[in-house]
Amino acid sequence: MSLLSEKDFVVLGKFGAVYGINGWLKINSYTDIPEGIFDYTPWQVKFQGSWQPVQISSWKRHSNGLITKLTDVNDRDQAQLYVNADIAVPVNALPALADGDYYWKDLMGLTVMNVQGYNLGEVTDLMETGSNDVLVVKANRTDAFGKSERLIPYLNDTVVKQVDLTAKQMLVDWNPAF
Repeated sequence: MSLLSEKDFVVLGKFGAVYGINGWLKINSYTDIPEGIFDYTPWQVKFQGSWQPVQISSWKRHSNGLITKLTDVNDRDQAQLYVNADIAVPVNALPALADGDYYWKDLMGLTVMNVQGYNLGEVTDLMETGSNDVLVVKANRTDAFGKSERLIPYLNDTVVKQVDLTAKQMLVDWNPAF
């Protein structure tokens, strides 16, 4: 049996505070539709450096959030062990995407080059702004333009010209002075 590593999982949320005395936990979902986190199974939780499977026995909306009950977690003390633990699923549990669509995790670590051949840095994060996603691109050091970090809108065809996951590179039409 082979051990699974970080790259074999994608984090979809995190357990929040304990709710009540019967082992319920609040959920912080990172999915577009918060309830969508329950569409992905099996959940894995990282304990003592390794991923462990957990089973959901029930979930429901509560106030403006979500709460869940895990199988075999029946009291507040047991639930406390899960507080702040990441919730992940195996990468292969995610649905396949159409050509030209990417999961954020696929874009992390890509080298970003502009159309003039200037290396802008590496994608270290993405932000959702409402109108469009934004790439956080960090250079190894402050460059000739005084930049060590850039925020580049993820706009297909307009700004992002090409994504090559095999070469781990993204081509953008972006002025390095910005």
